[in-house]
Amino acid sequence: MTSNIAADFAALHQGDGPFIMPNPWDRGSARILEHMGFKALATTSAGYAFALGRRDAEGGVSRAEAIGHANEIVQATVLPVNGDLENGFGTTPEHCAETIRQAAAAGLAGCSIEDTTADLSDPIIDFTLAVERIAAAVEVVRGLDRPFVLTARAENFLYGRRDMDDTLRRLNAFADAGADVLYAPGTRKIEQVREVCQGVTKPVNVLATASLTVAEIADAGAKRISLGSAFALAALRGLMAAASEVQEKGTFEFAADQPGFAEINAIMVGRDPD
Repeated sequence: MTSNIAADFAALHQGDGPFIMPNPWDRGSARILEHMGFKALATTSAGYAFALGRRDAEGGVSRAEAIGHANEIVQATVLPVNGDLENGFGTTPEHCAETIRQAAAAGLAGCSIEDTTADLSDPIIDFTLAVERIAAAVEVVRGLDRPFVLTARAENFLYGRRDMDDTLRRLNAFADAGADVLYAPGTRKIEQVREVCQGVTKPVNVLATASLTVAEIADAGAKRISLGSAFALAALRGLMAAASEVQEKGTFEFAADQPGFAEINAIMVGRDPD
C-alpha cells in the first residue's frame, strides 16, 4: 500500500456523490471487480467466513486469519482495500488498537470497527467502552505515516435495536473520538438513511439493500455505498440454483448463462508475484 493509494481512498469520501465499494471474498472476485471499474474494494467478514465453511459474527474467524485474508485481497488488486474487521477481535480498547496496527501493516487503506460483542445474547458494547475503543483505534491511526480511513460502526439496527437516538449518539461520539467515516448498517429505509446522514457531520457509509437505490442514497447525502456479503451471497445463490437444477431436473441449462471460461481466465493473472 502506497501513500498515494491511501490518499486516493481518503479523497473518494469527499466527492459530490457516493462511490460504490463492493466486497470481494477471494483473490479472483477482487480481480473481477477491479476489472469492472470499481474505485475501491472492501473485504467481507461473512463472505470470508462462508468460504471457510464457518459462521459469521460469532467469533469463528481469528484476527490472524482475517488480516491474512485482507492482505491477500490487497495483493490481488491495485485498488485501495478497506477491511471488514468486525469488532476489532476483542472488546477492549487494546484489542482495537492492535487490530488497527495489523491492518495498516497488511496494506489496508482503511477498516471498519463494530460496537459489537460477538455474543448474540448481548450483542452491543456499552456506550462508554465503545467510544474508548474507537479513541484507541484513532490514536494508532494518527501515528501512521500515511492516511488510513477509520470507519466506526453502530450496529443497533443490524441486531434489531431500532433506536435511532442511541445510534446517532454513538455515531457522533465516534466522530468526536476521531473516526473518519460513520456507518449504521441495518437502516433499510431511505428515511432512516437520510436521518443518519443529516444527524452527523462525517461521511456516511450505507449498506446496499434491495429496498434502496444508488440515486436515493446519493440524495440522502451518503458518501459511500458498500455491499457487505451481497455479492458473495449472490454467487452462492447461483451455485445452489445450478446444483438444484442438476438434482431436480437432470439438466444443465444454467451453463448457457454463465460467463465464458476465456472471458474470466483473461481477467486473472498468470501467476502472483513472489
